[in-house]
Amino acid sequence: MFSLVADFQQQKTLALNTKFVDGLRAILQSTSLDKEFIAKAITLPGQGEIMDMMSIADPDAVHAVRTFIKKELAFQLKDDLLAAVTSNRSSEAYAFDHDSVARRALKNTCLAYLASLNEPDVTELALNEYKSATNMTEQFAALAALSQNPGQVREDALLDFYNKWQQDYLVVSKWFALQATSDIPGNVVNVQKLLAHPAFDMRNPNKVYSLIGGFCGSPVSFHAKDGSGYKFLGEVVLQLDKINPQVASRMVSAFSRWRRYDETRQALAKAQLEMIISANGLSENVYEIALKSLAA
Repeated sequence: MFSLVADFQQQKTLALNTKFVDGLRAILQSTSLDKEFIAKAITLPGQGEIMDMMSIADPDAVHAVRTFIKKELAFQLKDDLLAAVTSNRSSEAYAFDHDSVARRALKNTCLAYLASLNEPDVTELALNEYKSATNMTEQFAALAALSQNPGQVREDALLDFYNKWQQDYLVVSKWFALQATSDIPGNVVNVQKLLAHPAFDMRNPNKVYSLIGGFCGSPVSFHAKDGSGYKFLGEVVLQLDKINPQVASRMVSAFSRWRRYDETRQALAKAQLEMIISANGLSENVYEIALKSLAA
């Protein structure tokens, strides 16, 4: 993956190693391997994991390369992924045992790959999986697959899911987190709108962790090169500090690794930390974390 990141940074054409694709195909087609193992084996490392191994973290390159790999694998392994989704459907009552968990994990992982193609047939497949799901786990996984791509299908599914589960506090928190961690372009605007959602409460720490903390966990959105993610967090931290300084201090810690990024991002993150420190009436909790982050 790092060689592809280097290729992207040098504006070279990206291409997957055929042995890598063939290896994953063999794993997908295996009838002897445990399904949970297969699901984990074909799952790509997260963007954060990849950036942690870089001397200078490059969110844009990592996101572009990981997206390329996911879509290319989905394209080349489409038949195998479709077969895995089909063969791992179940209309039986929800069960929490190894076989059931493994079956759901494999089906949901394959569905996420397919939905990344954003093609009409796989979008319809994901929508059918969402509508026919007999439990929240599989319905949420189908929603996550659909929510990868901006558009009306995504918006309709998110609204439908909320309407069905709005009385379940934990599920609504997951719903917030799903949208907050999304990599769709300009997601900071969507998260800003969710601050005004009737189910969100800035006084509720878990809701804050789900929405604002979730947003900070999306490298491509939080570390947007225009600084919009940093600016959003800086403003929210000051607002939150007046309500719950302890939670606000946890949120400001998202800036603590600002020196790991390029000079442009460093300058933007540093400006927000300086803005926070200079704010009138700032709590000791936030001041201490912001100051330590600035000096790190």
